[in-house]
Amino acid sequence: MNERHLILATAGHVDHGKTAAIKALTGTDTDRLPEEKRRGITIDLGFAHLALPGFSLGVIDVPGHEDFIRNMIAGIGSIDLALLVVAADDGWMPQTEEHLQILDYLGVGHGVVAITKSDLAENGRLAAEVRERLHGSSLCDVPIVATSVRNGNGLDCLRETLARECAATPSPRNVGKARLFVDRSFTIRGSGTVVTGTLTGGDLTQGATVWSQPQNLAARLRAIQSHNQTLEVARPGMRVALNLPDARREEIPRGTVITTVSNVIANQEIDVLLRRSERGPMKPLTNGSFVQLHYGSARRTAKLRFLDRRELETGAVAIARFSFDLPIFAFVGDRFVVRDSSARATIAGGVILDPDAAARPLRSLGQEEFLRARAAAPNDLRTLLRSQLRRDGHAKRGALLVNSNFSSEQINELAQGREFFHRDEVVADLEWWRALSARAAQAIDAAHESRPHQPGLELRQLRRILALDDDNLFEILIADLCEHSFSRAQSAIRRSGHKCALPPHLEKAGAGIRAALAARPFDPPSRRELARELPAEEALRYFAESGEVLILNAELVLSTAAFNQMKATITKALARQPATTSALRQLLGTSRRVVVPLLEHLDRIGLTIRDGDRRRLR
Repeated sequence: MNERHLILATAGHVDHGKTAAIKALTGTDTDRLPEEKRRGITIDLGFAHLALPGFSLGVIDVPGHEDFIRNMIAGIGSIDLALLVVAADDGWMPQTEEHLQILDYLGVGHGVVAITKSDLAENGRLAAEVRERLHGSSLCDVPIVATSVRNGNGLDCLRETLARECAATPSPRNVGKARLFVDRSFTIRGSGTVVTGTLTGGDLTQGATVWSQPQNLAARLRAIQSHNQTLEVARPGMRVALNLPDARREEIPRGTVITTVSNVIANQEIDVLLRRSERGPMKPLTNGSFVQLHYGSARRTAKLRFLDRRELETGAVAIARFSFDLPIFAFVGDRFVVRDSSARATIAGGVILDPDAAARPLRSLGQEEFLRARAAAPNDLRTLLRSQLRRDGHAKRGALLVNSNFSSEQINELAQGREFFHRDEVVADLEWWRALSARAAQAIDAAHESRPHQPGLELRQLRRILALDDDNLFEILIADLCEHSFSRAQSAIRRSGHKCALPPHLEKAGAGIRAALAARPFDPPSRRELARELPAEEALRYFAESGEVLILNAELVLSTAAFNQMKATITKALARQPATTSALRQLLGTSRRVVVPLLEHLDRIGLTIRDGDRRRLR
């Protein structure tokens, strides 16, 4: 059986033994900086690898000091399970509590609590206190193991417990949308820029083109390593290092996202479902506040606006919008953590509902309905798709929920269901599509009623009435209408049962035109003679639109019946041998005024071709 890849991160108060526990489990000292060695505390993220039966764990050791919370959050944005450390001699401390709140806001539901330094104090009472402290959090049911790196007690039990928790932890999803949240960026001589991070959402392949966001810069992925092993393909749940020789290190700082998704851009406004824990600071979070938002490995200054309130108390949830100083590259359903503007306290967390919020006012009716629908189930595909199409009406299939944690196959399968309209590359909300089709039908029927002598409603007029700017969408609408009681009539569309009728006030003029054309079908009067007055001109236009006559040029009008007879006669004659214009004129018994434009028309429609002074069939 192939081993599964997961990410484990530590959490807990400073000097509670997180780094020592990881060294005991993996043999790796994750304190790599000289200042960390000198001060004896973790300052930045450290990394190790832990092999368990059936599992390969990338381990992220985070700093516990309150001054380095920013670094701590940058390391746990994409983890699968946590190792929450509580020292037996100190017990539950302020950073233990804050780290737990952060894990809870990020939805980390799997892990183990390790009571470290168990040789220094009695552990039973502390274990009970820890269980009480965990109550109501996402880690409320995780196992608790007492350990000591000094005498080795409990370490084997900790490994076994971690293995069981790994087995209960869902595998990282592969939805074909790789994202790596950069937590380190540096340069290696001879190789160029290298970045490290936790891979989520999809595979990364050596030689592929990737994009760094929010900078939107393309780069070639020359090499991949994971735990010092060179890979051709990296999978979700791996800690990886990427060699990007085309990029400069300063272009890809911590907080950058390396991704294979090329058709999504970063945004400076997102709409979210914001939650405040009952365990957090009591001071209300007010409308218009400036805060620090931690997302992935990035931190952004943001201004907060609520949808329907002025403040958010502890224990409450609300829909809100964040406006950033710099854009972020985010997906719907992603989680984040909020700290106060001074970065001294964690005050909230939540989930992203709309990562592309800048295009729509927060309090517009459509956006409010959209956000309330998503807030009820922010990670349900059907809810996400239905809410988008109800708000937007329609979308191109390839643009549906691109910035989501669902694969294109999952999205397309649902979009082809009966609850949505789908045709070619368009997917639409069914009610929206029915309303659009009904508006089109009403416009066509109104045209029939007001202008019964015309074959239908001109397509350009219908498009203007419907205010459709999308060429493809309009063509799909016409095709769908033509499958349901409508048909095209040249550049117009009509009810299939519609028959043109000459209006009563034009009947006399129309009768005159018909009589004149019937009296001399192959040598009719000029257009000027046929339509000397306005009623006759309107009647002639009706005959042309309905197909009863053919207007060959500004002066020549033929009845359709006469034209068809003349065309058949010419076709039969030219099937035997080419003929001159003069010969064809004599054959038809008409004048040069008629035969020249007639032959030119037959050339245009592809029936005949001129060869010197003769015509032949093409």
